Amino acid sequence: MRATAAFGFLCALLLAASSAAAENRVFVIANSPDGYGVDQCLATGARCGALIANAYCQSRDYLTAASFRRVESGDITNTVPVAATGASRANGDAFIAIECAR
Repeated sequence: MRATAAFGFLCALLLAASSAAAENRVFVIANSPDGYGVDQCLATGARCGALIANAYCQSRDYLTAASFRRVESGDITNTVPVAATGASRANGDAFIAIECAR
């Protein structure tokens, strides 16, 4: 009986540890031109974008960026259309999705 209880506890502990280790979160940020080319690095998936995405994730207490990609505002639920806010961006409704992993 004790061995069964110990085995069950060990399995529960391993399951909890594996789910905590695999925690990912996707952050969606505006892809605004900044004059330094950061927006192009992220939007095109260039190698320089990986450095920026990693720094973004680390600033939010995540270990690394699992992926990053360009998304359109229509792909994001519950977004406010740009025209309704009175804002205008030179690159349209572009956003970047950065998936961070712990």
